[in-house]
Amino acid sequence: MPAAVNPAARPALAPPDPALLLAWYDRHRRRLPWRAPPGERQDPYRVFLSEIMLQQTTVVTVAPYYEVFLRRWPDVAALAGAPLEEVLSAWAGLGYYARARNLHACAKAVTERHGGRFPAEEAELLTLPGIGPYTAAAIASIAFERRAAPVDGNWERVLARLFTVADPLPKARPKLRALALTLLPQARFGDFAQALMDLGATICTPRKPACALCPWREPCAARAEGDPERYPVKAAKLARPTRAGVAFLAVRADGAVLVRSRPAKGLLGGMSEVPSTPWEPGGITHPSAHAPLAAKWTALNTTVTHVFSHFALELQVWRAEVPAQTKAPAGHRWVLPQGFDAEAFPTVMRKVLRHVESIF
Repeated sequence: MPAAVNPAARPALAPPDPALLLAWYDRHRRRLPWRAPPGERQDPYRVFLSEIMLQQTTVVTVAPYYEVFLRRWPDVAALAGAPLEEVLSAWAGLGYYARARNLHACAKAVTERHGGRFPAEEAELLTLPGIGPYTAAAIASIAFERRAAPVDGNWERVLARLFTVADPLPKARPKLRALALTLLPQARFGDFAQALMDLGATICTPRKPACALCPWREPCAARAEGDPERYPVKAAKLARPTRAGVAFLAVRADGAVLVRSRPAKGLLGGMSEVPSTPWEPGGITHPSAHAPLAAKWTALNTTVTHVFSHFALELQVWRAEVPAQTKAPAGHRWVLPQGFDAEAFPTVMRKVLRHVESIF
């Protein structure tokens, strides 16, 4: 890594010009399903839907989910009127499932409190369920042309490099947000917000940024240092702990599988799951005590692994074959394989089901 240049020894750099970024955006803007064509007004509902989906998820992953949601629930009133179970089922596989519950709760709040119209001001948007500072600023600027700075990961990277912010993330975020506010133009706030997102996504990338193509290469202090990849500085990651448990795969003679719904609040709230033991560090001493019904359980020679944001999970799979007339215990239900798509199975549970090919 090249040695850092003493800022006092560098020539003063001109401040970044918003007009240069907007001119670049007019030529190179990405075509995205939720982005209105140039000159057309953005639909607040589409901005809201895409921004919630894009939190901690890539554009490539989100695009097909966005299209499905828009076909099924084309406006906020339609989404508000949908059963939460259907929304969770459509969301299954996208991860961070609290976002789906917040999406539905926010749609209901907009319909009930605001007559189906999103408020335009950041302060009002922040009162809605699941809307934080970033999402409020994104909706306000992109959908309503309010002067706001939706500082996402792309913004953070560009800003940290422009101004060589040496404080590590997340500590640096207040400073980066303050710097963002100094860059806002006098108009075209929505285009500016999306331009900075595009710049970070396509030019000022985490690795090997294309500085020669950047409209802000001249005022960029990190480029002047010769080491833009040094920024943003990130705090050392803490080790992710591991939890373990047993998933009980009860298969009825007709092929139906025993499932249940998780509690509405908490991890994977409201999602469908194969019954399991609690997920604990080191696993459970007596897993059979947590079996959902009396049966001959066989431990399969497989372990399902899945990584959540704050821990890794290892699930051993136990399977039992039961008669067709077996009743589901309280709080459980039998679901045939052809009904799986209607269930809100998170990715970890789909992994459990896919490990037993004989049920398909």
